[in-house]
Amino acid sequence: MLKKLLKYDLEKIYKVLIVFYSLSIFFSILTRIFLSIENSFILNIIGKVCSGVTISMIFNILINNVMGLWSRFRNNFYADESYLTHTLPIDKKTLYLSKTLSSIITLSSSILVIAMSLFIAYYSKENLELVKNLLLPLATVYDSTIIVIILSFIFICFLEIMNMLESGYVGLVLGHRKNSNKIAFSVLYGFITYLLTQIFTILVVFVTALFNKDLMNLFYTMDTLNIDTIKLCIYLAMIIYTLNIFILYFTNLKLFSKGVNVD
Repeated sequence: MLKKLLKYDLEKIYKVLIVFYSLSIFFSILTRIFLSIENSFILNIIGKVCSGVTISMIFNILINNVMGLWSRFRNNFYADESYLTHTLPIDKKTLYLSKTLSSIITLSSSILVIAMSLFIAYYSKENLELVKNLLLPLATVYDSTIIVIILSFIFICFLEIMNMLESGYVGLVLGHRKNSNKIAFSVLYGFITYLLTQIFTILVVFVTALFNKDLMNLFYTMDTLNIDTIKLCIYLAMIIYTLNIFILYFTNLKLFSKGVNVD
């Protein structure tokens, strides 16, 4: 049954996302074509316009991905579709798991499409050398590669967005326990939950800093961080965001399992 739920969720979400995926790829190709043509002022302007549209589509992918997931969550569990959803012989754990898996899958595909769009639009030997020059020193001191550095950054961004998504789900569950102004309360509770995760992140960093003098300098000085401290910050970010997501997941699952009040 989980497979069917997941398939249904993905079909609904991708019905919207595929439009922005297509537009992003399309305008990235146009950007590539027009900006590669030299000695033409008009075509260069068109290329820059297409470049701007490509960046706009990239932001639209992320925004519509997140908003679409929240919308599906509310429609399935609290709006018109909820009457059918809650009559299915499926436990709350499976229902919520399908939403979380949908979030992971669609967000991963969105990041992949964004990466493809950026590669198509802006890849060149010059830009590649620029990226290498920026990241090679960092990769060298980390005894790593540029690819690993880029993937680490993407992974942290992924965890941050998942953290935000789970915070929104908590907000929706808590907000729809109210008798009125459910959307407003959902936004409020979601924002408070997200804020609490950020405070928790800072607290964990601070506690860790009690045992690391260089890390403590983050709180009291403006000194440049050494490489080991930067490396520690990256590892902490990955661990804490992952922990946040698990805490939010099980908290929301417990709240959701207590029952829902449909509109």
